[in-house]
Amino acid sequence: MTSIDVSEQAGVRYLHFGSDWVQGAMRIARPFALELEYTREMLLPLLLRPDDWPRRVLLIGLGAGSLTKFLWRHRPRARLTVVEIEPRVTACARQFFRLPDDPRIDIQHADGADFVIRSKQKFDLILVDGFDRNARAGRLDSLAFYLDCMARLAAEGLLCVNLLSRCKDFSQSVARLEAAFTGHAIAFPSSDSGNAIAIALASPVADAPAPSFYFSEVKQAAVALKTQSGLNLLPTLARLAQAGLMAGDTLQLRASAWRASSTQ
Repeated sequence: MTSIDVSEQAGVRYLHFGSDWVQGAMRIARPFALELEYTREMLLPLLLRPDDWPRRVLLIGLGAGSLTKFLWRHRPRARLTVVEIEPRVTACARQFFRLPDDPRIDIQHADGADFVIRSKQKFDLILVDGFDRNARAGRLDSLAFYLDCMARLAAEGLLCVNLLSRCKDFSQSVARLEAAFTGHAIAFPSSDSGNAIAIALASPVADAPAPSFYFSEVKQAAVALKTQSGLNLLPTLARLAQAGLMAGDTLQLRASAWRASSTQ
């Protein structure tokens, strides 16, 4: 059985699954802030929708509960369904990482891939961050899983996935997302930690053009989110622009934008 370990250094508490690999982190003085860069970037979808969105969220992989806690605090009208395969992780998140015990957070102890097959619910936002002790995502990085996620998204819902750019099949991971979402997907430039966030959009119409978002409006939303919650996504927007994921004044959720940026 994989051990679940907690360490602390310089005021930050870390979660590990039987190795030095960090599975989650919390700054003890700011338990509801997002300590790790990739967790902050996973919430970029908040900039693409109204400020009362999302109402229904599915989180696959609990870890230290950072994303769950942030959405619980800053999106008070959202209902959060969390799928975590290991009950001991939930117990650890409650004991050491201040995970709230609240009816708005519905924790299901199940395999994430099985859950999306069984579920009949529709979600505005699906966040996927599930790895084992060896940094393997398994079924959570398969074409079948991404197709099942698309089926669980509400009209114009968004899927956000944490990928590892240093894995040899990273480009295949992005290709699987593109195939499942008919090209309406992009991957961010890799962060220093090697995490690369990918976003995919469920299109209400088959073969519809990939949507575009005005950069000026997304930046304005980022400023408002920083004021409201302390989450600063302006550096992420700057990285997207530097990577060539902007076409003029628009951010486009389309595969060709990612392929063009990845070859620069």
